Amino acid sequence: MKRGIEGCRTWLFVPGADPAAHARAARSGADVIILELEDFTPPGLRPRARALAARAFDAWRRAGATAAVRVNPLEGDGRMDLESVLPGKPDVVLLPKVVSPAQIKLLESLTTDEHLVPNLETAAGLVNALRIGTASPRVSAMLLASEDLVADLGTTRTRGGAELAYARQRFLLECRAAGVEAIDCPYTFSDVKGATADAKWAKRMGYRMKSAVDAGHVRAINRVLTVQPPEVSRARKIISAFESARRLGKERARVAGKLVEVPIYAAAKRLLASAGRSSPRQRKKRR
Repeated sequence: MKRGIEGCRTWLFVPGADPAAHARAARSGADVIILELEDFTPPGLRPRARALAARAFDAWRRAGATAAVRVNPLEGDGRMDLESVLPGKPDVVLLPKVVSPAQIKLLESLTTDEHLVPNLETAAGLVNALRIGTASPRVSAMLLASEDLVADLGTTRTRGGAELAYARQRFLLECRAAGVEAIDCPYTFSDVKGATADAKWAKRMGYRMKSAVDAGHVRAINRVLTVQPPEVSRARKIISAFESARRLGKERARVAGKLVEVPIYAAAKRLLASAGRSSPRQRKKRR
């Protein structure tokens, strides 16, 4: 299997045929950088984007990021995309507009050991999420898209995001049930303040990963999704109090006025474990 996605907080989509955007992405701090061959690359520019893929992947890996590509649907230009970019050895292949497990099984047959990330962009894809997420052992994560989904729902995107709240919550549940990571949809407005608020909402829901379409949002999202020292301190207090209570034969403990039972103790243990994990980019910085 290719370079892992464990601890990867931000997934940045980059226009496939724009070398300047590729260079900005390498400096953005994104944990995963995605060469976007679908919506961000008009058909006439796809041959150029494919030719730039290997160089982009190498540059992103040198910068410490995980290199990824989003190909077109396999019913369209996707097969040609794969033939051209797989020799560049991307770590992750994303497939858009997935609605059935059969699409992932086909992608699996056309690739080798890359992580596979289905993109769910419609109501049909969302209701089939569990089956899609378990279609291949190489599915490591799934990503919820936003613009196609709101169009499919017959609404429009707003900064507050109320129109996608249920879809984002259900998507997270489906991913957890499938045993894969959930990548939240991007914030598609330009303001960093809004991107930060959107990331905070996602974190409260339980997301650990989020996509982005603006390199200027990446560092703000990373700050939100990185476990902070006060969170670590609180988790340690919970663990210590609960373990002390159990040694005394008590079934639960009390921390800052809140009763701590087994699920809260387990959640604190998970948070400490996640705080100890870092993205490939963070690991490179520590060397």
